[in-house]
Amino acid sequence: MADGYVLSCGVFSESANLRIQLDGDWRAQSADGLEVRGRDAILFGPQSRRMPIEVRGGFTSVGIAFRPGAVRMLGKLSENTIVDRLTDPTQIGIAPASWLDLFTPDAGHEEWCQRMEQALRAIIAQRAAGAPDPVSALFERISYINPSMTVAQCAADLGVEIRRLERIVRRDFGMTPKQVLRRARALDVASHLRGVADHDEAEALMLRYYDQSHLNRDFTALIGLSPRQFAKQPQPLMTLCLETRQSRRLEILERIAPGESPPWHAPVPDD
Repeated sequence: MADGYVLSCGVFSESANLRIQLDGDWRAQSADGLEVRGRDAILFGPQSRRMPIEVRGGFTSVGIAFRPGAVRMLGKLSENTIVDRLTDPTQIGIAPASWLDLFTPDAGHEEWCQRMEQALRAIIAQRAAGAPDPVSALFERISYINPSMTVAQCAADLGVEIRRLERIVRRDFGMTPKQVLRRARALDVASHLRGVADHDEAEALMLRYYDQSHLNRDFTALIGLSPRQFAKQPQPLMTLCLETRQSRRLEILERIAPGESPPWHAPVPDD
C-alpha cells in the first residue's frame, strides 16, 4: 500500500485480544479516547460495540484471542475493567519488546504462530494459570448456539442461580449476560452480511429478531451502521474479525474440525 493510504474501518471482538502491530500507524477510538500506536504489542479488552480504527500506510498485524476469563487467570485482571480499552499486556505477563522480537522477517507466518504459542504456554506455566470458570465456557457456547435465549433460560440450562450467572459473566465477559447475547446476535448477522457465515443458517440468524425495525435498531446501536450500509461499504478489518469469530464458533459447536476450511470457502456449484 502507498505511504499515504488511509484505511478507515473498525474491529469488534467478543473476547480480549493480544494484537501485535508490526508496522503501520494505528488510531483507535477507545473508551479512553483516541489511541495512537505504531509498532507495539497491545492488550485489547472485549468490545461492547464496534471500535473505529484508522490505519495509515501499509500494516502487518498478528494476534491471539483469549477465552472469556483467561486474562483473569493470567493476571488477576477482570475483563470488566478493560472493556473497549487498549491496555498494557505486561499485566498478563507479556512483555511487548520480547514478543515483538519473535517476528523476524526470515520466519514464515506459520513459524510466527508457533513462536507465539510457545511463548504463551511458557507464561501459562510460569504463572500456574488454571482454566477459566466452566460456567463461562458453557455460557459462551450458549451464545453461539442460541443467543435468543433469556438469561433465566441460560441459568436453568447451566444449573446455576441467575445472580451467580450474572456475576460470573460480568467478571469474565465484561458485560451482563443480556448484553453478551445481544452482541452475539448482531455479530452473527454482521457475518452473514459480509459473506463469512454458513449460508444454511442465514434465515435462522435473521429470525432471531422480532422484525426489521428490531434488527435495524440493535444492529445500528452496536455496529454504528445500518445493516444496509454495513453490507455496502468495504469492511476489511471487520470482515476479518467476523470470519475469525465464525470459524471459531463452528469449531466450538463441532460443525467443523480445528483448521478445517469453513463452509463459505467452499466452491459455489454450477447450476
